[in-house]
Amino acid sequence: MPEPLTVVCSRSLVLPDQNLDTDQIIPARFLTTTEREGLGRFLFADRRDQAPWTDPRAAECKILVAGANFGCGSSREHAPWALHDFGFRVVISSEIADIFRNNALKNGLLPVVLESAAHAALLAAPWQEIEVDLPARRVRAAGQEYSFEVDPFGAWCLERGLDAFDYLLQQEPAITAFEEARA
Repeated sequence: MPEPLTVVCSRSLVLPDQNLDTDQIIPARFLTTTEREGLGRFLFADRRDQAPWTDPRAAECKILVAGANFGCGSSREHAPWALHDFGFRVVISSEIADIFRNNALKNGLLPVVLESAAHAALLAAPWQEIEVDLPARRVRAAGQEYSFEVDPFGAWCLERGLDAFDYLLQQEPAITAFEEARA
């Protein structure tokens, strides 16, 4: 079960490149497991010897600000698993691929899409402190506040630290009562 996510305050790691696909997030050669733990060490494996990854602050960031069309490519769940295992809780972009966005929500990672000007302001200020408030649907940075939308069920689950399976397990008494009433 993921940790509940309500408000995340952190410096931001900025990757301004557009079209960062899932094979760049976690190269296919590391997809030999179905375990989530340990995948963070393979995150952006082919870029980890380059800035900003070589900056010691990178290891402390919980918020990733990425270029447009983040998470495009294949539908591998390993990409949000690797981001989460590394320590990220939020990915912000002006565009996040649909499949990646859905996989992220199901795996404890909040995908935030901001309008272009707000996104550009965050891209232009690496390492700045950002606050992402999921219940309020707000991002705050450098005295500015930006709103975002998120799937209501995904947000509800993130705020409670539940994945879809955990949610279904919580419904077991109601399901049992329904089934018994039908019998």
